[in-house]
Amino acid sequence: MTRLKVGVQLEPQHCSVPELREAWRAADSLGVDSIFTWDHFFPLWGGDVNGAHFEGWTLLAVAACDTQRASLGVLVSSTSYRNPDLLADIARTTDHISGGRVILGIGAGWNERDYEEYGFEFGTVASRLRALEEALPRLKARLAVLNPPPMGPLPILIGGEGERVTLRLVAEHADVWSGFGPVASFTRKNRVLDEWCARVDRDPATVERSVLLRDRDDLDRIPEYAAAGAQHLIYPVAAPFDLAPVARLLDAVRSIDGASTRLDQTHRR
Repeated sequence: MTRLKVGVQLEPQHCSVPELREAWRAADSLGVDSIFTWDHFFPLWGGDVNGAHFEGWTLLAVAACDTQRASLGVLVSSTSYRNPDLLADIARTTDHISGGRVILGIGAGWNERDYEEYGFEFGTVASRLRALEEALPRLKARLAVLNPPPMGPLPILIGGEGERVTLRLVAEHADVWSGFGPVASFTRKNRVLDEWCARVDRDPATVERSVLLRDRDDLDRIPEYAAAGAQHLIYPVAAPFDLAPVARLLDAVRSIDGASTRLDQTHRR
């Protein structure tokens, strides 16, 4: 069994940059496998809708300097906010700053306020998905010609759960898929992704399955997520960035991994 990964998404709202820097340093020291921000321009919840907020990719470059071991990403970048060639270059540059630890997350986008206040065309779900489909080959083509190339593997992560388009694009282009809880929903979407992999002649084992957990109740269901195929469990944390749930998640994952190792050793005897 592949070792389960643990990630944290630090929500860059209702906080200061020093608070964020302290949080991702603490998460890195705690031993998480990944640290994510998000790609929005205003707070989504938890207080004043015009409260403090910071841009995700700029923060990620700072996190690349402040941390040592965790992978880093934006969960996820909207196709509409940066053209694919520029996004590839931003990600490649941040990858070099981090020493090769960046995950390039991308999705179709959904928050209408971000679009309207920053002058991007919101369009429709269908038009945003078309833009994502058009962006992915450009993104990969630009990564292939950048000089110097990315320092690390720079895996492409696609976030979203649409069964007709998004999961097909995951099967065609992504190294990592990011879905959501609860367990029943994740289980269904994971099966649909397997079906798309079969249709496009892709080995489903080559797509890492990650899940952004919904709430603390999910922390009691880690074995169920693992049984459903989750390989990377990401927990969202808002300011003031209490990492106790992340520590609990790490303990749960280590317990599962330890039990799996003992079972494997028993079978080998």
